[in-house]
Amino acid sequence: MSFGALSLLPPLLAILLALATRNVIPALFCGVWLGATMLAGYNPATGFYNSFSEFIVPSIGDEWNATVLIYCGLFGVLISILQRTGGAHAIARAISRKVASARGAQGATLGLGMLIFFEDYFNALTVGSVMRPITDRMKVSREKLAYIVDSTSAPMCLLGPVSTWVVFVMGLIGTQMSSMGVSGSEYLLYLSTIPLNFYAWLALGMIFFIVITQWDFGPMAHAERRARDTGKLMEDGAKPPSDTEAMSLHAPTDTAKKRNMLVPIAVLLVMIPPLFLWTGDYPNNDLVTAVGNADGGKSILIATMVAVIVGLSMGMAQRLFDFREAMDIVVEGIKSMTLVYIILALAWSIGSVTSELGTADYLVTLTQANIPVSLVPVLLFLIAAVVAFTTGTSYGTFAIMIPIAMPVAAAMDLPMALAIASVLSGGIFGDHCSPISDTTILSSAGSSCDHIDHVRTQLPYAITAGVAGIVAFFIAGVTATIWMGALAGVATMLIIALILRSVWRPTLASGQA
Repeated sequence: MSFGALSLLPPLLAILLALATRNVIPALFCGVWLGATMLAGYNPATGFYNSFSEFIVPSIGDEWNATVLIYCGLFGVLISILQRTGGAHAIARAISRKVASARGAQGATLGLGMLIFFEDYFNALTVGSVMRPITDRMKVSREKLAYIVDSTSAPMCLLGPVSTWVVFVMGLIGTQMSSMGVSGSEYLLYLSTIPLNFYAWLALGMIFFIVITQWDFGPMAHAERRARDTGKLMEDGAKPPSDTEAMSLHAPTDTAKKRNMLVPIAVLLVMIPPLFLWTGDYPNNDLVTAVGNADGGKSILIATMVAVIVGLSMGMAQRLFDFREAMDIVVEGIKSMTLVYIILALAWSIGSVTSELGTADYLVTLTQANIPVSLVPVLLFLIAAVVAFTTGTSYGTFAIMIPIAMPVAAAMDLPMALAIASVLSGGIFGDHCSPISDTTILSSAGSSCDHIDHVRTQLPYAITAGVAGIVAFFIAGVTATIWMGALAGVATMLIIALILRSVWRPTLASGQA
């Protein structure tokens, strides 16, 4: 059964309810229920039952989703350990001695986010939790912290040479190359998309611009003024999607050692590359093939588990807690991620609902009219953005759009890398704008920021970079020149930012005008 334009109703209902009620959980469930009801012949009772039997329970039971949930739980435990042993406090204190301003705290957050380019979930949770005490001390709003975290995590995963995202996209490219009979390396083709991924570069450039100039605009300007003038880091009544109890565990302040954080994190980082190679069957496969075949989710999960064991062992060796207390820390860490579990499960479920309804297929059919070759990158970008926005998943968007973009590029004599980059950029843009995106949710959790406040304040910045990305892809398509597209994108972004800064200037604090 084809639902056509009606297939847009469930994700739109979820998004509108989330924005209206400022509570994403009932909004997501209502979206799942509506979609399940439509699939059940518009029977609401059957739809309610099917919401669980066909969508929520299977989503939780999916192997990849289960891996992410376990990984999130283990990372919640790791955060609790770093808090309890005082490692995070010691690192924050060491960094804070060198950070003397809000600009410095934001710049440090940006730098750390760019260094962790191999996994978006890890990036979002790590950078947010580590930098939060420092940005709090410098009176940087939680909304600003979440924006910097969110807008570095996904872009860096597609601009780095190796990441869990690279592995996933390489698999899609390789499969499509085989079906099209195209020879060559899927990894090299992916690398050629990096300079063309205009939105990812512009999103990072936008952060640099905002951090250096401190020229905030829109709702973010209000949030920054509130934090700076009143000391309120969040809006009254804000509900961050993480348990603050685990984040405020008693920690030794006088005897806190930096190694209590550095060693577990180092173990985590050092273990990831060999685990990538191991799960990719190296040395039976060559290095590139092994990276392409690696199981990124399980690699990160195992590395996190080992880091947890190391962190607990160090705490017990220093007599900061005994074994019984260590198990309490584990339980508290897992509990701290409860809301994240619920939101992720519902976000995955509504993604499954939209897949069954044919939401993405409907959106794709809108582009089948005859169009000029120069407009193809722009249309691919826009469609990928809409799909990612309504489904809340960049991965799902890539899986839908890359098999469409590559044959279209071949048929219309368009550079393959430009077509793929258009899809990747559009997916990240839609993901940044969507309140049901898993990376956006985790950025809110890691930064301990109200999720809807994060989406609301980030949206003007994401749209600014998104419009600049459209211009960049249009110019690149017309001129077939990368640098022309890049220059046009940067110029457009700066012009829009300056205009919006002028429009929202009255909302800025007096010290920032």
